[in-house]
Amino acid sequence: MKTLIKNVNIAKSEAMYQMMMIPGIIFLLIFSYIPMFGIIMAFQDYVPAKGIFGSSFVGLEHFMYMISLPDIAQIVKNTLIIAVGKILLGTFMAIAFSILLNEISKKFLKKTVQTIVYMPHFLSWVVLAAVVVNMFNLDGTINQILVSFGLDKINFMGSNSWFRPLIIGTDVWKEFGYNSVVYLAAITAIDPGLHEAAAIDGASWWRRVINITIPGMLPIILLMAAMSLTSILSAGFDQIYNLYTPMVYETGDVLDTYVYRIGLVGRQYSFATAVGLFKSVIGMILMLTANGLAKKYTDRKIF
Repeated sequence: MKTLIKNVNIAKSEAMYQMMMIPGIIFLLIFSYIPMFGIIMAFQDYVPAKGIFGSSFVGLEHFMYMISLPDIAQIVKNTLIIAVGKILLGTFMAIAFSILLNEISKKFLKKTVQTIVYMPHFLSWVVLAAVVVNMFNLDGTINQILVSFGLDKINFMGSNSWFRPLIIGTDVWKEFGYNSVVYLAAITAIDPGLHEAAAIDGASWWRRVINITIPGMLPIILLMAAMSLTSILSAGFDQIYNLYTPMVYETGDVLDTYVYRIGLVGRQYSFATAVGLFKSVIGMILMLTANGLAKKYTDRKIF
């Protein structure tokens, strides 16, 4: 009897926990799953006045048109270069920062540095874009410093040569501190006895980092790298949209900004939906690939 009552109580508790998920499920249904019905516009000649049910179907016409566009290859190239640059440089900076931060012995100083470096992550690009523009425009702080050293001004915001590095560098500056939290946790999980034994054997700090710290972090590094593959076609719409101009479309226009311009601004809703669907399919393939790689090399699944 007691066992039966205990099982009933457990079932009630589980039911209560599951009911707590209902608001989140409803939110996902309304804002994520129901809007997916709009994917059908990619296969239509969509006219807002006629609606989805009244617009005529054109099959894969928009996808064929997308492939035939001379600009699409450059846009995909821009997206990949910017996204891969952010992932690689951001991962390197986060790992390096977490290793150096772990070496700070004074707790107050460590917490202060963490707070300062993490802070940009919580600021919107709408705010930070104004800061970046004021720093890197022709009359900005950076160019004033260059002029003071007798160098020529650089048009960072209007140069196709400098815009990509500016986008990658500012995004890494904004995010690497927050991303280092995971790597710092991985470092603290490493057995301190390994470092002590290596130090007794005469190993330098660099050798201990290379032979103990980084191998100990490797499973998390591989897992985070695999998860990053899912966002390789998302180069950061909010950042680029707030910073780019028509002068740098050649190297700064990515899939997200392209979809925005042709879809909402140009009112080519069906074509924009086709480009967005193309990006989503590639993202899904990369997500499944990342899940397989994470399972193979770290024995952990993303989902």
